[in-house]
Amino acid sequence: MDDQKSSESLWHGRFAGGPAEALMAYTVSLPFDRRLWEVDIRGSQAHVRGLGRAGVLSADEVEVVLAALEAVRAEFAAGTFEFREGDEDIHTAVERRVTEIAGDAGARLHTARSRNDQIATDLRLWTKRAIAEVAAGVVNLQRVLLERAREAGDAYLPGYTHLQRAQPVMLAHHLLAHAWSLHRDLDRLFDAYRRLDVSPLGAGALAGTSIAIDPASTAEDLGFASVFSNSLDAVSDRDFVAETLFDLSLIGIHLSRIGEEWVLWTSEEFGFARLDDAYATGSSMLPQKKNADIAELARGKSGRLIGNLTGLLATLKSLPLAYNRDLQEDKEPLFDSVEQTVLALAAIAGMIDTAVFDTGRMAAAADADLLAATDLAEHLVRNGVPFRQAHAQVGQLVRRHVAGEANLRDLAVAEIGSDCAAYFEPGGATKMRTSPGGAGPSPVALQIELFSTRLQESVARLEQLG
Repeated sequence: MDDQKSSESLWHGRFAGGPAEALMAYTVSLPFDRRLWEVDIRGSQAHVRGLGRAGVLSADEVEVVLAALEAVRAEFAAGTFEFREGDEDIHTAVERRVTEIAGDAGARLHTARSRNDQIATDLRLWTKRAIAEVAAGVVNLQRVLLERAREAGDAYLPGYTHLQRAQPVMLAHHLLAHAWSLHRDLDRLFDAYRRLDVSPLGAGALAGTSIAIDPASTAEDLGFASVFSNSLDAVSDRDFVAETLFDLSLIGIHLSRIGEEWVLWTSEEFGFARLDDAYATGSSMLPQKKNADIAELARGKSGRLIGNLTGLLATLKSLPLAYNRDLQEDKEPLFDSVEQTVLALAAIAGMIDTAVFDTGRMAAAADADLLAATDLAEHLVRNGVPFRQAHAQVGQLVRRHVAGEANLRDLAVAEIGSDCAAYFEPGGATKMRTSPGGAGPSPVALQIELFSTRLQESVARLEQLG
């Protein structure tokens, strides 16, 4: 094939001349959609086999085109594929190269298919794989949190509300709080995967085709759970991209919360944890610095993930059926959010896995007298005092303590009884948390076993995604 034909646009027959440079520069998507090459070839292979089953391609033609597609796959895998100036997107590039290799048989590749259903298929295949990769990263971070929770043993630290010390909690309880939020993230990812697992191949540009193809067979060939029911919806639907971006945004928010805590915990003011050198950075000017950059970036990049989501939602708003070129804007935010989330999950897992907890510093903070105030109020309740009255009585003791009259322990022993002294012993208040799901040793031990079971179930679900 000569150079002129190889550089012709897919719509050259309708137009008297070629596209303007400004049009191509503005509309080209190859710089970012080239990463779809593997799923594009995979979708084309299934389409060719479907055309063979429909009798559109002869057995010989199917063999020739499939061989050409395999050759193109090998070129991409080896890094030797050569893009041409006329390659507008990855679909154009692959089809052009297949036609160069297979000749007229290759020119039949696009029969009964539009780039509209082609890209919708590619993006669903890519997103299925991306969700599985993100889910694997979430599971890995959960494993780290569970292992560190087991290692924590009887260690405890202050629990906070309004970033002020509230009540002591087991360190394992605190770590698992993040693990449970990630468990919900996994549920959302698995659910999004189920909804996007629908093949749009065969929907054509918007209305299907007069050629006797069987979309259900190509859906099965590609490993989709089901096939589209409405061709207009099939080519215009990007709900699965928006939903995936939401799931990634919420994962980013959860990682941002972890990041904020680790920025605080590793500061001199808190001193609850020390970062391994491999997961910290220094300063170009201040020799003493050891910075929690991973944790800080987890906070910062969450805004980037939210921006990708809101940007796509604004793009989708008010789009008429069916396909519009606006939908080209679905890929860059999706690719970016997946990449950033995968990187963040791995970095934070490594940071937590290698960190050293200063459990002595944690305990000293958690054993402060004021953190036993709620236990004093509940002690009164167990002895028949209405809670609101108990709250007020202990509040008065706290006020006297803060005013410098005496420490809270001595005031409590004098005003309430000597048995209150146990709440002020090291770890004494922590042991009082006995309710199911609470932060004390007994419920936390049960929680560790429960979460271990949930994690095993998540691993099994992940394996089903392949």
